[in-house]
Amino acid sequence: MKALVSGATGFLGRAVCARLDDPTILSRDPDRARAALRASRSYAWDLSAPPPLDAFDGVEAVLHFAAEPLTGGRFDRSKARRVRESRVGGTRLLVEAMSRLERRPAVLVSASAVGFYGSRGDELLTEESGRGEGALAELCEEWEREALQASPLGVRVVTLRIGVVLGPDGGALAKMLPAFRLGLGGRLGSGRQWVPWIHRDDVAALALFAARTHALQGALNAVAPLPARNAELTAALAAVLHRPAALPVPAAALRLAVGDLAAAVLASQRVVPKRAVEAGFAFAHPDLREALRAAVSGERVSTTA
Repeated sequence: MKALVSGATGFLGRAVCARLDDPTILSRDPDRARAALRASRSYAWDLSAPPPLDAFDGVEAVLHFAAEPLTGGRFDRSKARRVRESRVGGTRLLVEAMSRLERRPAVLVSASAVGFYGSRGDELLTEESGRGEGALAELCEEWEREALQASPLGVRVVTLRIGVVLGPDGGALAKMLPAFRLGLGGRLGSGRQWVPWIHRDDVAALALFAARTHALQGALNAVAPLPARNAELTAALAAVLHRPAALPVPAAALRLAVGDLAAAVLASQRVVPKRAVEAGFAFAHPDLREALRAAVSGERVSTTA
């Protein structure tokens, strides 16, 4: 499969590219990306204008992961603006470029997030569940709406609603590991909130599965089959590291540390991958403790498509 990957040097993009045979890359720094990923074709794109049309030559699938990270620094108004512009604006520019093509890719797999569902307590959430409340839910809806503008162009669109991704060198786990390795970790808030986790390898594999599976379109939950409560996740991580997890972080302290992002961190989202399971996707890491062990050790499943 000839694929074009945006955000290729990011936490998820690297895992996707590792499963592809010579992907075409969109990156802010194409020379560095080409060397790091050993790709023969790399094009500059900083999300401020449509990507170059030459990048789409011969491309069958577009895998769109470019976005400003949610984590890193305090989530204030400036950060929120950058996050929105990169997701909503960046996706709009990507689809705009696709609209100019004489020969368009068959499929666009575009990142989204489980933030679409808002905080829903113990409610079981599938792709048929409606949008939740809050700024992040509204952002995800806008983000997906821009991706779906490719549908009238004859492009099949899949929006991956990605959960909390477990990987050794980025995402939520990278933020948690230093404290947990020192024995200073613990649950967040009450610890009763559901966490829709997934190993990074499974996100990458599911993205490619969605690109190849013609019956899939629209929303697709990229989460493991069995969500866990935050207290379960932190206890499992502590056990994998052979450390205690006896220092909970009160909700008020979390809000002070990360600002508005605390609402997303404390949200309860019991999300399940209904469509992925029905389509026959096989998760490599369905068990939480095993997934954490693999993520901490840096294990990776590598195949090409």
